[in-house]
Amino acid sequence: MPDHATPLTPAALRAFAFRTLERQRSLQGALDLMGFVQADPIRAPARAQDLTLFQRVRGYRAGDLERLYPTLDAEEDMLPNYGFVTRDVQALLHPREVGETRIEREHPDLLAEVRALVRERDEVHPREVAAAVGRGRVVNAWGGQSAATTRALDALHRRGEVRVTRRAGGVRLYGPAPHLDALRELPLSTPERVRGAVHLLAALYGPLPEASLGYLVGLSRFGLPHLHGELRGAYRTAVREELTGTKVDGVRYVWPAEWDAEALPGPRGVRIVGPFDPLVWDRRRFTHLHGWTYRLEAYTPAEKREFGYYALPVFQAERAVGWANLKVEGGELRADVQFIPGVRETAALKKGVEAELNRYRTFLDLK
Repeated sequence: MPDHATPLTPAALRAFAFRTLERQRSLQGALDLMGFVQADPIRAPARAQDLTLFQRVRGYRAGDLERLYPTLDAEEDMLPNYGFVTRDVQALLHPREVGETRIEREHPDLLAEVRALVRERDEVHPREVAAAVGRGRVVNAWGGQSAATTRALDALHRRGEVRVTRRAGGVRLYGPAPHLDALRELPLSTPERVRGAVHLLAALYGPLPEASLGYLVGLSRFGLPHLHGELRGAYRTAVREELTGTKVDGVRYVWPAEWDAEALPGPRGVRIVGPFDPLVWDRRRFTHLHGWTYRLEAYTPAEKREFGYYALPVFQAERAVGWANLKVEGGELRADVQFIPGVRETAALKKGVEAELNRYRTFLDLK
């Protein structure tokens, strides 16, 4: 596709990126529009998926996704990271071919036993599987210890042989996945799958630097491991022929061809977003458009942190002006809000921050 006809300034591109925060009337509407919502277990002050959906769904409360999950067109899966997808998006990911896992090498018969148990029941808790099948404990992907049966359930889920039915106290419960069995029998074509994945990423995180889209496509090898080469080919075709783009300060940006970069009104007010939100996920774009580097430091030693344990970027209009660390103590929201050098703490900014914190209190069911 040809480049965008009118040159864009960094300010215009920042405002264009804000399209991702358009609020939807329903949770399902937001899931349908996004296609993928990244998940993370840290709760500071809420899980990543809740922070993302709070900014996009009118009246959303922390935990609504987990509570309503059994009634939604939503599945837990991976593209490009672990999170929640609609079934249309999941159809791009399966059948998924994965190599032999460590749990299979160490316990060769375990997957078959766990698979048979899940197929006998509509839903199983990992504790039930451990009690019925037994096995020791193994080192998990984070260096901790997990029951071998839990790792077997994870492996079957990744293969598309079981699905997450819901969560109970944050623990995944599993059941059969007949819709994925059907995809194994009649999958989408490979070109449909890889093109769909690339265009989903361009829409979810766009407008974004062409190099960042390439990085996301590389990450998507975890969702489509056996189609990595085909994904790279679809990426090259998309940036050359299918996506619209332009250079801003020497950086080439791309986005879906049907988007109008000048149709949306400029954003207003203050928004505080999560660290995995599509608005801030790409740190390359963030640094280029906002002029400072933001980092998630949850896994950084406390003495080396610059922003705090789980800093949430603060926006005034379309500009990132600082960050906030939010936590709930004694039933109240505690907020430590910091601004980058040069930002004037005007009455309008202070009023906007307090209004956004009040929205967070409602979202968290606090006073």
